[in-house]
Amino acid sequence: MTDHPTRRQPHRRRRARRRALAAASVALAMAASLGLAGCASGSGDDRVKLDFFQFKGEALEDFEQIIADFEAENPDIDVVQNQVADADTLIRTLLVKDRTPDVITLNANGNFGRLAQAGVFHDFTGDPVLDTINPAVQEILADLGTYGDEVNGLGYVNNANGIIYNRDIFEEQGLEVPETFDELIAVCDALADAGITPFYGTLADSWTVLPSWNALGAYPAQGDFFDEMRAEGEDVGPDSPVSFEKDFPTAMEQQAELYSYAQEGYRGRTYDDGNAAFANGEAAMLMQGIWAVNPILGIDPDVNLGIFPYPGTDDPDDRLLVSGVDVVVTMGKDGPHQEEAQRFIDYLFEPEVIEAFAASQNMVPSVEGAELSDSAAIQSVAPWFEEGRITGFIDHQVPPGIPLDATVQEALFTGDPQSALATLDREWAKVAARTIPVTGE
Repeated sequence: MTDHPTRRQPHRRRRARRRALAAASVALAMAASLGLAGCASGSGDDRVKLDFFQFKGEALEDFEQIIADFEAENPDIDVVQNQVADADTLIRTLLVKDRTPDVITLNANGNFGRLAQAGVFHDFTGDPVLDTINPAVQEILADLGTYGDEVNGLGYVNNANGIIYNRDIFEEQGLEVPETFDELIAVCDALADAGITPFYGTLADSWTVLPSWNALGAYPAQGDFFDEMRAEGEDVGPDSPVSFEKDFPTAMEQQAELYSYAQEGYRGRTYDDGNAAFANGEAAMLMQGIWAVNPILGIDPDVNLGIFPYPGTDDPDDRLLVSGVDVVVTMGKDGPHQEEAQRFIDYLFEPEVIEAFAASQNMVPSVEGAELSDSAAIQSVAPWFEEGRITGFIDHQVPPGIPLDATVQEALFTGDPQSALATLDREWAKVAARTIPVTGE
């Protein structure tokens, strides 16, 4: 698979050193997964030992290199990386047992937001590193949940959820990137008329309905939609001020229309099938995000691809790119080594450090002005980050007890989106009755 490094290519020069470090890190990862790594304390050689809780398996070697370079500059600190598979579960266990790691990385999803609301994380308000981070990235984190008005996490790298498209096919057919939904349908019609499959669908994996649902649903969810849903609680329904049934019909109809341009048999095709088919030129577009780029290039490194936002409105100026904070960095509320932990966090956000990490992970660094990789996919979404025209994944706002992907998938199978929306409202109301306090009490 072709790498897409930064122009400095630091991760290539250090690859041999990473391999040596990786063997030692395996033992640490195994210990962490068993919950054996407790809160860090001073080591026997008088260095402060920091417990670094890290959830991203594919980033293990990148962080080992970062740690080695940091320790060389900070000989009084020993950073121990504990890479874990089920981070959401283990971090809750450690917090309950009062064994909070010194430095924590998590995926910025609904679980992170709920933990932040519980007041277990440090407040970074006024921290100088905040001045370096794209405010739109921090807004995505804040929308997930905070403890009061605190800043409980720092966005590190972001993904991008848009439509992956084959640039060569578009050029050969004389097609421009669509800027409205009507233009997107016109592109689909032109491709179909030319005998080219517009989209490769992969509904055998139910979760694959969510990228397009998140992107198209982001438009009706702008503003205070989910705050109002939480305020309605168990009263959410067709007659409440906001509801899925009332606000999401257009998004669901748009999603169904896009799937009508998918290949025959798309219900039985998987995510991996879709990546392979797109890499082999069997479709012009794929309803996936930037996470699918490396698997595609692993099959054909010469695919000329890009990403554009779902144009869910009639106004090109209203377009938004859905993005998730793939890695958020934080630390415990009252850890014993906060000064040393802060030094490590500050190092993580140094431009050359975050640039190399983001390039290796095919992500967008959160630091404003940071150099991006030469990846065509990254370059195609860069303007949306620079202009702050990004918004978060709306499925992160949906309580985990609601069977979201199965419900949306069923709507595509049955052709009855209104029934699915009514189901989402009923499920929201049931979960709210158990877990969401009524406003004002």
